[in-house]
Amino acid sequence: RCGYEAASLHFNPDDVEVNVAGRCFLVTGANSGIGKATAKEIARRGGTVHLVCRNKERAEVARDEIVTETGNQNIFLHILDISNPKEIWKFAEKFKAEHKLHVLINNAGCMVNNRELTEDGLEKNFATNTLGTYILTTALLPLLEKEADARVITVSSGGMLVQKLNISDLQSGNGTFDGTMVYAQNKRQQVVLTEQWAKAHRNIHFSVMHPGWADTPAVRSAMPDFYEKMKNSLRTEAQGADTVVWLAVSSEATKLPSGLFFQDRQPVSTHLPLASTHSPPEDEEKLMEVLEEFSQKFKPTSPG
Repeated sequence: RCGYEAASLHFNPDDVEVNVAGRCFLVTGANSGIGKATAKEIARRGGTVHLVCRNKERAEVARDEIVTETGNQNIFLHILDISNPKEIWKFAEKFKAEHKLHVLINNAGCMVNNRELTEDGLEKNFATNTLGTYILTTALLPLLEKEADARVITVSSGGMLVQKLNISDLQSGNGTFDGTMVYAQNKRQQVVLTEQWAKAHRNIHFSVMHPGWADTPAVRSAMPDFYEKMKNSLRTEAQGADTVVWLAVSSEATKLPSGLFFQDRQPVSTHLPLASTHSPPEDEEKLMEVLEEFSQKFKPTSPG
């Protein structure tokens, strides 16, 4: 929290005092934590917000809360499990037929501490954090390409700084399973995805960010020991969401190059000094190829 407080002294409040009425935002994992805080701040500014959540009951409560607090009625709910690739494709096709989209915020994520497989035989962290993010973004790119000032923001984590991209074991099937490190690896993969997308899609602004360590339900459940030790110095959910909101609504964000990694409204390095976390370009390209192969495997075949 003290890092945020120090950084926020240099923020320009006018950056986020904007009216985004008429612009459409999609936020995944929007029923709690940083996702909900982000959705609420965008709703306050008049944006049309699509909440994509896994749990219908919790999502309805979150939607009602956002509408009540902001007075914005243009808050729509979609129930989707980001760990289910077939469902993501189906959702994206339907969404493209019915809505427009200016800003995609990939916030949904999980840290499962034991190796669990989804019904498709995918390791759950990878399915949610990496493959789910890849498929949803790829499937919605044609919709974003149609709009002026389109943006994609992915919520990563500073944990990725301890990981070098490893494409040899994407499903964490080898060696001892460590959920925290698997999560950190997925978050490194999200940084690579963002950099690769930025190169390939020049008319969309891509960014990836570290929210700082915030007091969210996800941190409490996935990292209970860390939470107990740190709970008095964690950021609030709104502080964690601040840079996401800034990246989503401010005109300042898009003056910076596409593909950067942000913390507290500033681009920061994706590697620690002296950490051997740089990977060769061919590994980064290979990650994109493998994810594309995976995604095609789950894509429903269109009639005819």
